[in-house]
Amino acid sequence: MRGFAANGWIAVVIALCAGTACIARADEAVPNFAPDPDTGWQAPEDEFIPPPSGPGPIRSDPAHPYLSFYKYPRNEHPAYRVADLSNPILQPWARDALQRANQRALAGAEVALPKERCWPVGVPGFSILPATPIYFLQTPKEVVMIWTQDHQMRHVWLNQNHSAAPKPSWFGESVGHYEGDTLVVDTVGIDTRTFVDNYFTPHTDRLHVIERYHVTDGGKTLEVDLHVEDPGAFTTPWNAVQRYRRTAGPMPETVCAENNGDHFSHGLDPIPQATTADF
Repeated sequence: MRGFAANGWIAVVIALCAGTACIARADEAVPNFAPDPDTGWQAPEDEFIPPPSGPGPIRSDPAHPYLSFYKYPRNEHPAYRVADLSNPILQPWARDALQRANQRALAGAEVALPKERCWPVGVPGFSILPATPIYFLQTPKEVVMIWTQDHQMRHVWLNQNHSAAPKPSWFGESVGHYEGDTLVVDTVGIDTRTFVDNYFTPHTDRLHVIERYHVTDGGKTLEVDLHVEDPGAFTTPWNAVQRYRRTAGPMPETVCAENNGDHFSHGLDPIPQATTADF
């Protein structure tokens, strides 16, 4: 693994960018998100950061403020999430779905997030996965993002166009290109069983997400600017931000399904189960 990582995690890109994007020349440096095989990026919390202005992501209801225990491990506020239904980005049916999720939380029900039950989280939910770092594998043809917990992976195919009719999948179909020091990722075809965020905000098969990854703060921070569109669920496109801090250490082996039963009979959603034997 280390021998492969040491040679494979350095980006070497000399290619035409897809669509109307730029051309990456041989003498242009592209961002290197993995300067060594032990470099990972840790999300400090499990919510999107609002943009400086304009429509932004769903956040907590001011009457029931949520403070992530990932960021504030000693806080005394409740760990459940109650979405702010006044956010104008929501179409009526999406607001109704969030209201039902709110009611479960306010009733004191144990509500486990999909990631906590070992389900893939989709896009843009991939950007608000805390607890363990994400790692990057960069090659001339693709970028692979690996979240350590349960090794959830996203494949970003470089300098290609989207398929004419991409088959829906957990992380959708992602194509990307480099613009100077930024990796631009365009994703469509995201399975509607996923949620946009950890408030259970739904989406339709028209969800379209554009992410821009770039390193800031002298290499200590990875910032992602997100642009989200779904005319089937939202009244307008909206933007959000995520920032990761750089970490160091080899990627551990973490298996979500181990010891993840509903031991106290809370009625948690089931974890993924195979319908047929693998062997």
